[in-house]
Amino acid sequence: MKNIDIVKIICRELGKPESLITYVTDRKGHDMRYAIDPTKIHNELGWLPETKFVDGIKKTIQWYLDNKEWWETIISGEYQNYYEKMYSNR
Repeated sequence: MKNIDIVKIICRELGKPESLITYVTDRKGHDMRYAIDPTKIHNELGWLPETKFVDGIKKTIQWYLDNKEWWETIISGEYQNYYEKMYSNR
């Protein structure tokens, strides 16, 4: 799946227009897509993914929408204050 296809899924799930997508020049050596081949793990362990990518990304988006208090503290900087308090003297 191409990165742009994933971005379009995210826009659609959030009810946002694709016009929000900003195109940038690819970095040299930048992967055009990311994919796994589960053949080896399937052959050796019998494992196969249980969730299709599109279903998983939709569930992930919903989790973030349902758990705003978790990520809002990260982007607000509050998490950094907690981190400094807990780990600065180590």
